[in-house]
Amino acid sequence: MRLKRVLAMVLAAGMVCASLTACGGSKTTESSAADSTEKTETTKSEEKASTGEKKVLSVTTWDYDTSPTFQTVVDAYMAKHPDVEINVIDTSADEYNNSLGISLSAAQPDPDIIWVKDMGSMLQMADKKQLLPLDDFMKKDNFDLSIYNGAAEQLQYNGATYGLPYRSDWYILYYNKDLFDAAGVPYPTNDMTWDEYYDLAAKMTSGEGSSKVYGGHNHTWQALVSNWAVQDGKHTVVEKDYSFLKPWYEQALALQDNGYIQDFSTLKTANIHYSSVFKNQQCAMMPMGSWFIATMIQSQASDETSFNWGIARIPHPADTEAGYTVGALTPVGISAYTDEPDLSWDFVKFATSEEAANILAEQGVFTGIQTEESLKTIASAQFFPEGESNVEALTYTHYIFDRPLDPKITEIKNVLEEVHEMIMIKQYTVDQGIEELNKRVAEIKGW
Repeated sequence: MRLKRVLAMVLAAGMVCASLTACGGSKTTESSAADSTEKTETTKSEEKASTGEKKVLSVTTWDYDTSPTFQTVVDAYMAKHPDVEINVIDTSADEYNNSLGISLSAAQPDPDIIWVKDMGSMLQMADKKQLLPLDDFMKKDNFDLSIYNGAAEQLQYNGATYGLPYRSDWYILYYNKDLFDAAGVPYPTNDMTWDEYYDLAAKMTSGEGSSKVYGGHNHTWQALVSNWAVQDGKHTVVEKDYSFLKPWYEQALALQDNGYIQDFSTLKTANIHYSSVFKNQQCAMMPMGSWFIATMIQSQASDETSFNWGIARIPHPADTEAGYTVGALTPVGISAYTDEPDLSWDFVKFATSEEAANILAEQGVFTGIQTEESLKTIASAQFFPEGESNVEALTYTHYIFDRPLDPKITEIKNVLEEVHEMIMIKQYTVDQGIEELNKRVAEIKGW
């Protein structure tokens, strides 16, 4: 029961923020940013003396007290290294980047460890040389990046690694078992192409008016079209030519025009949330992030919903094997101003290790590493769908970022969203939308 409550709390708090970043309140720990200001007059040697000659590390986090996402690994590291004291500099999620920026601009030795809240801020810190490249540490230790299934390489920027994957969220397919059973249709599998998904959505659409059940559901996010276009790793959402998006927009529009998914304009105008569509059994299938697992567990635990549901791997392009998914990460890195570089690297190694992944799994936290043990732990939560196929659905072979590490990504993302809406409400044809993207992104990038 405890695991159930924690899983519901942690994952629901995660990727609901639009680009899969954490949300939160305003609580701070005793070792807060305000405390950090007082520390500027205290050297680390003095801190060691006051703590019985313990080595001291400082880490930055957000909403530390309200989630085990950071606290679990901090406590585990100190238990493993009793000679190390970790001071937590915690701020609210909405103040985190600003507070961290002010701290780093002072070029002080605290903090040592930085959890990165979003990719844009990581690029800014790297450009300002506020993050320590990890490559020399990794070379010295023969560090194996393959344990992250390709995610770590995608964190590299300008040929250097400034962070390793810590927390992870990715896209999977949710489905309503009861609706499939009533229709006598087999459940979605873990090896299904997008064309097969389209056919299944058509088969599972039934009824009219307010009682209509849609075979699928696409929320209004632009990512729920472009993600599948970049899923094979051949393209990103920062390109000179966006013609690779055409077949994916054509399919999204076909699903909409045939009535297999709800109309984009209706969803946008009525501000309909995807969770209500699935919870109210208005759709049989829905592509959504792994964070929605906790939402459904919480919904079942509170008796808000009682239908049987399941998950499958996200469908894949016809020329791509099963196991490719799209998602985003919370990296952890080291401040360029640290006076404990080796100890900081040891903490980063531990925080992003298989050992930490298994520890965090007990709290329902998905990490950058998947192990059989961690998956089984998460899948053991009460109200998690029963069956081995649901556990397999959490596995992937390739992890593709929903957006690349690009200094202009925020501006480009705004353009993508604007053009996406114009295409979906048919103010642009697909070709006109692609032409607009090519033009406006070229202006942003200076191509």
